[in-house]
Amino acid sequence: MENLLTGYRRFRQTVWPGRREQFEALAQRGQRPETLVIACSDSRVDPAMVFDVGPGEMFIVRNVANLVPPFEEDMAFHGTSAAIEFAVRVLEVREIIVMGHAMCGGIHALLHPASAERLDFMSSWVEIAAEARDRVLACEPVEERRQQMCEYEAIKLSLRNLMTFRWVASRVADGRLVLHGASFDIRTGALSRLNADGAFEAV
Repeated sequence: MENLLTGYRRFRQTVWPGRREQFEALAQRGQRPETLVIACSDSRVDPAMVFDVGPGEMFIVRNVANLVPPFEEDMAFHGTSAAIEFAVRVLEVREIIVMGHAMCGGIHALLHPASAERLDFMSSWVEIAAEARDRVLACEPVEERRQQMCEYEAIKLSLRNLMTFRWVASRVADGRLVLHGASFDIRTGALSRLNADGAFEAV
C-alpha cells in the first residue's frame, strides 16, 4: 500500500495541477465517453495506456480474458452485462472495442482446464468461450499456435455475444454503434485489429 500512496502523492504534485480543470469539468458535466473498451484484468494490459487517453475518454470494463457473456434474463449477478448496458443505454457510447492480448492467463485456463481446477470461479467463467476453444482445437493441431488462435477466437465470440443484447443489436443495425475487435501483444507493444474479413491485421 505504501508504494501506491507514494504514487498518489506524485499524482497530486505533478499530474493533478495540470488536470484539475479537466476533472472539475468532468465532475460538473458528468462523463460522456464515446468508446466502451472490454479488456482483460491482466495487470500488464492497461487500455488507457495502450490508447493513450485521459480521464473521461473511455468507459472500461475489465474481466478475466475480456469475455462478454451472452445475454441472459435471470436474477443472477451479471457485472459485465450491467457495465455494458450502462455504457450503451445510459452513456450512449458510439463504439465498443473488445481488446484481448497475448499470453492471456484466462485463455490458457480455457485450453488447459487442469490449471484452474483448484479455483472457485475461473473454470466456469472461461467456459463462456468454450466454443472458441473447440473451434481452435478442431482446426489448429500445432500446440504453439493454439494460445494465440484461441485468444483471437474468444474476441470474435465476445463480439457475437454482444449482438445477443437487443439494445446493442438495434444500435448496430441503425448505425448508432460500431463494434471492433483488437489484440495487444505484451511482448512487442503491437496492436492488431480485426478486419472485415475476420482476420487480425497490424495497425
